[in-house]
Amino acid sequence: MKKILLGIFIALGLASTVPSSARAQSEPVIKLGYAKCAHCTPMSLTPQYAKGVQIEAVGFNTGTDALTALVSKNIDVAQVTYLHYAIALDKGFDVVAISGQVNGGSAMLVGNDLPIVPNDWASLKKVIAEYKAAGKPFRVAASRGNAQDIHMRGAFAKQGIDINKDVQFINIPNPSDHLQALRRGEIELICTVEPFATQILQNKAAKMFGLPYDQAAGKLTNIILTRSDVVKDKPKQLEDTVRAIVKVDEFISADKGALIDVISKVTGLDKAIATGAVDNLDPDPKMYRASAIAIAAMMRDLKYINSDVSAAVDKNMNYTFLEAATGRPKSELGY
Repeated sequence: MKKILLGIFIALGLASTVPSSARAQSEPVIKLGYAKCAHCTPMSLTPQYAKGVQIEAVGFNTGTDALTALVSKNIDVAQVTYLHYAIALDKGFDVVAISGQVNGGSAMLVGNDLPIVPNDWASLKKVIAEYKAAGKPFRVAASRGNAQDIHMRGAFAKQGIDINKDVQFINIPNPSDHLQALRRGEIELICTVEPFATQILQNKAAKMFGLPYDQAAGKLTNIILTRSDVVKDKPKQLEDTVRAIVKVDEFISADKGALIDVISKVTGLDKAIATGAVDNLDPDPKMYRASAIAIAAMMRDLKYINSDVSAAVDKNMNYTFLEAATGRPKSELGY
């Protein structure tokens, strides 16, 4: 009799776990792509903060790679930049912005031997003029297509520096290669992304010039995109995904140590580098509509895009999921 009762209890116990396991397996999956930069790495934490949806977080080398995966329907959601958002709309891609994530992360560095004073544009322009007079190119670098590139170009334009006539632009696609380019003396100035900016400074391969936030984009960097078919087919799952992103932002805002840990883990860089990077990062899930429109206008002025996408930028910012996730109206979320 004891054996029979034990068998019944075991059977009941197993039966009680099956529905919950089945529910977990049957939960809809959202495939989310993110880039491997300091302010992007917290996206790797979203699966553990997700409720009602399974998030499959996939790391990409760049935001451009994540955007490509999104528009080709290999993923449902992509962490990219406001720059990518405008470019995608300019190319006619179906993208919808649903949340912010982390801003900042850009830094302009110059060669150690250059007589340039930090945050002194007059000293930078003087050196550029001297190079020009001597017939030597003043080489500036960034990873073309990322937020740091547009931050630098916008800051240059505001200071009257023509990126096509006054300096020579060098494209170094992978930010992890920026350190060696400086060490080899291949460039005079670079606008790079954290944590690689801190890595360069700690290795004394360059010195800080300043943060390139005095332009239309400000320090806006990351934005979360999806497609209209995902909005239509998976609205609840998108809401749950945005809620997870908001929770991660709240977590890393309150615990810098956790942000340092995730940067180090995803990038493979030393914690000392990650520690130096966090002060230039600003977790913020809001979407800044007016600034996004200004960024699009600046990108057209800089001939980064071919058309005026201001109306599309406005139209394709969907605050529904952010409002549901935060319990706040869009008027308080950057609209």
